[in-house]
Amino acid sequence: MSLRSPLARVRGLGSAKEGVSHWWAQKLTSLALIPLSLWFVASVVSLTGAGHAEAAEWIGSPLSAGLLILLLLATFYHAYLGLQVIIEDYVHHEGAKLALLLSVQTACILLALTGVLSVLILMLGD
Repeated sequence: MSLRSPLARVRGLGSAKEGVSHWWAQKLTSLALIPLSLWFVASVVSLTGAGHAEAAEWIGSPLSAGLLILLLLATFYHAYLGLQVIIEDYVHHEGAKLALLLSVQTACILLALTGVLSVLILMLGD
């Protein structure tokens, strides 16, 4: 039993004021991913039967390369935000939580960079 008042128990334990920006980032990336994903699926379907040279030429065009880079960045940022929430909500051991958050962040950054560099190499390589 505590002798502290209810106000004293909750003071300092309120909102960290970070949830709204995280929520907005998640919603904005999901909205951006809708047209980007539809464009990507339609583009890949139109490339059905094309060879490596045609696909590389398509990726190398400035419009396709720019949209692919936006798709990659939005996808991995959206994935990171979602995985961060899951880890923070369901992993209760602080050490494991920190290790998982760092691992997910590192993986998302490395995968996004790999994808962006691959697109840039195809775009600038010719």
